[in-house]
Amino acid sequence: MKLTVLVDNNVYIDHYYLGEPALSFYLEDGNEKILFDTGYSDVFIRNAELLNIDLSQITKLALSHGHNDHTGGLSQITDLFDQKKPQLIAHPLTFFPKKEQDLAIGSPVTIKDLEREYELLLTKEPVKLSPNITFLGEIPQLVDFEPRLQVGETKITDTFVPDYVFDDSALVFEGTDGIYIITGCSHSGISNICEYAKRVTGNQTIKSIIGGFHLFEENIQLEQTIEYFKKNQINTLYPCHCVSFPAKAKIHYQLPIQEVGVGMQIEWQ
Repeated sequence: MKLTVLVDNNVYIDHYYLGEPALSFYLEDGNEKILFDTGYSDVFIRNAELLNIDLSQITKLALSHGHNDHTGGLSQITDLFDQKKPQLIAHPLTFFPKKEQDLAIGSPVTIKDLEREYELLLTKEPVKLSPNITFLGEIPQLVDFEPRLQVGETKITDTFVPDYVFDDSALVFEGTDGIYIITGCSHSGISNICEYAKRVTGNQTIKSIIGGFHLFEENIQLEQTIEYFKKNQINTLYPCHCVSFPAKAKIHYQLPIQEVGVGMQIEWQ
């Protein structure tokens, strides 16, 4: 399996791609070409062109959750597919309106729009995207130090209600030596995601994690997360997007982390 970072907050020095505070990964596993999240804008398309990645060949599009730094590019991509309709996989709550005070923070594209362009699969259950990659669906509460936090509000019926981002999901790749976690923002808790990936795959060996860990403060949750990584012997970490510098520094002091930037490619077997 090959993963390419199309969008991240960070761009490497002397690598002339575009960055934005968002996330998009491109995955190739066998015959499947999977886009995981679309960033805020058309930046993922422009970076893909610079990286010689043909997004018109995408077979599946998976979304980590409904916030616009992961779904904003949906309004830019549909013209790429001509007559083909890729499958789009997401949690059922992904496309309900979301706001933070008066600021809209949800997907700019509605379910009705998507039904015309994609084979839409909205699911709370895990779904195989390829022989080795699984979309995890809804992440249950398995770790007591990662309570779900409210992020704005969502409109599921007639009124806006507190949003605890139950649509937040992730991917897991099953390799020959263990499992590899690919996450968007980890509103569900990065350790919760890891525990559920172990339950879904039946594999207890986590080799690596890449994506947003949603860690910002130097607090007890960060300390317990680091202990979880150490207990599970997760020695290769790629925190990006929504991980603050102080949090990265705190993790790196005990477990060396890898720098992530647009254009980075990883291959796992």
